[in-house]
Amino acid sequence: MGDGLVGDGVGAVARRVLAALDGRRQIASLERAGELPSLAAAYRVASAVRRARAARGERPVGRKIGFTNTRMWDEHGVRAPIWSTVYDTTLMPLAGEPAFALAAVVEPRIEPEIVFGLARAPEPGMDEAALLGCVAFVAHGFEIVQSLYPGWRFTAADTVAAFGLHGALLVGSHSAITPGTAAAWRESLSAFTVTLLRDGVVADEGSAAEVLGSGPLTALRHLVEILAEDSDGPPLAAGEIVSTGTLTRALPVAPGETWTSRLSGLPLPDLRLTLA
Repeated sequence: MGDGLVGDGVGAVARRVLAALDGRRQIASLERAGELPSLAAAYRVASAVRRARAARGERPVGRKIGFTNTRMWDEHGVRAPIWSTVYDTTLMPLAGEPAFALAAVVEPRIEPEIVFGLARAPEPGMDEAALLGCVAFVAHGFEIVQSLYPGWRFTAADTVAAFGLHGALLVGSHSAITPGTAAAWRESLSAFTVTLLRDGVVADEGSAAEVLGSGPLTALRHLVEILAEDSDGPPLAAGEIVSTGTLTRALPVAPGETWTSRLSGLPLPDLRLTLA
């Protein structure tokens, strides 16, 4: 708490980023302008944002973990993952012939991700088998990420204050984890690959290893551990969904494009999304 951003200073920054979100407009880097002195201060702002969004009727339903893909660290000047909140207003099912309106977000990009649904709350110190025992289902999803900062130029603290870059999480069909399938899931979650296509043309490829070196369960463990040290962030609870970070680069998107994500080595169907 020694960074000077307390009380109304936190509230003022929270109100500023919420106004930018609601107005679909971008702002200058808060940290570079001296308004956000540390990552710890940014998480206090994120807590104030979460309270404000809940007060106006947006219900928190889970978390997104950002910057788990180490390929992106040098590009964005980060050295560790961050987390943010997913709301009932930003969580959407992918079914039928889905479309997403990009007018809802600013400077959007798309990320294919693995999403977990929690049956019970995971605890610090759990190994991967125990973590997977807390998971009710696995799904394939697209996160539409956005940047309140022009040109995707920001610091890690900037991203935490501005919703962890979260715009929307679009989740495909759920595949249940049962005691009889848990071992196979644990193995495949560390060894699968993904192909991301724009209008039928390969745009990027990735793998489980892109996520903190060993896969989505490692990202979940990381989130559990950092939340245990975070007095401003509530611990994970049963019923939450957790999106574990992009498997490829986050790529710019435009209206009229159709994006497809194909997994190899995981028993999850392809995702297809048209952008409007």
